[in-house]
Amino acid sequence: MAEFLFWPALLLYGEAAVGYFGDARRPGVAGRAATWGVRLGWLVQTALLGVQAAREDGFPWGTWAGSLNLFVWLVVGAYLIWGCRGAYRLLGLVVMPLAAALLIVARAGGGTAIGTRSHYSNLFLVLHVGLVLVAFAGFTLAAALSALYLWQERRLKRRAPTILRRPAPSLATLDRVAARTAAFSLPPLTLGIAVGIEQLVQRGDRVDAIVVATFVTWAVWVAYLVLRLTGWSGRRAAYVALAGFVLVILVRLAFPVTHFA
Repeated sequence: MAEFLFWPALLLYGEAAVGYFGDARRPGVAGRAATWGVRLGWLVQTALLGVQAAREDGFPWGTWAGSLNLFVWLVVGAYLIWGCRGAYRLLGLVVMPLAAALLIVARAGGGTAIGTRSHYSNLFLVLHVGLVLVAFAGFTLAAALSALYLWQERRLKRRAPTILRRPAPSLATLDRVAARTAAFSLPPLTLGIAVGIEQLVQRGDRVDAIVVATFVTWAVWVAYLVLRLTGWSGRRAAYVALAGFVLVILVRLAFPVTHFA
């Protein structure tokens, strides 16, 4: 059943990515269809996660691929909060292709199937994995907003003609919303890291590469927010946010799958 639900979710996310591109060129029907693709795809993926939870006696997303599946759901869910508004539909050009691609990777790793029980407690996995993924989803949106900021700034400075007709939010709005999104995302990551460190010390486990990379990611986003308090904004802040996103992807994709084994 979980595998059966994967395909409509992927198709709907793919339809949304294509629809947002069509809406950027000619705002209208394509954008509305893309928005419904996001909504329905997220509901189907919610059902997929529900099937996984119902058929597993432990936390079903404690594996690398399983947590990636949950991460995609959180990213799309966060985008749905305000990203489907007309002014932010260009953001779908960044978010939805990424969501579709990561969902494919999650399935290839077995993240959409019924997993095996982890030897970690459910409470630990909910707090550690859940909080870290919530934060990473927020940082992904902050980075997407920053990328849209850089594109919009470059287009305005060059006054270059473009095939994209969907207007983007103002530079000030993109900059402000990116900072707020990062600020809301940092506390969950801090708490998630604290829970992980407490468990690591309690069990006497070794510090692996993913622990170090997660801490570095936390430090970069702390630096991003501190620099903004000192007056950084605009392009410089956007580049820092994109650097933080690279680390998020590195933690999610580039490290061994045995972190929770």
